[in-house]
Amino acid sequence: MPAAAKKKESEGADATSFAKSQLKALVERIERLEEEKKALSDDIREVYGEAKANGFDTKALRAVVRMRGQEASERQEFEAIVELYRDALGIGGR
Repeated sequence: MPAAAKKKESEGADATSFAKSQLKALVERIERLEEEKKALSDDIREVYGEAKANGFDTKALRAVVRMRGQEASERQEFEAIVELYRDALGIGGR
C-alpha cells in the first residue's frame, strides 16, 4: 500500500475514533443530566407532598407556580380567554 493511502487510512481512523469519543462524551453528558433531572423531579414531588400534608391544594399550587413563570401580559391574555370560554359555556367565573 502506498504511503499516501496509508496516511489517508490513518486519518480516517483518527476521525472515526474522534467521532466515537465525542459521541460517547455526549451520551454520558445526557445520561448525567437525565439523572439530575430525575433527582430534581423527585425533590419537586416531595415538596408538593409536603404542601399537601400541610393542607394546601396541590392542583392550585401547580397552577400558581405555572402562572408565576409567565409574563404578566401572557397571564392576562390567558385569563381573558378562559373567562370568555366560561361565559360562552355558561359556567360563570368571577
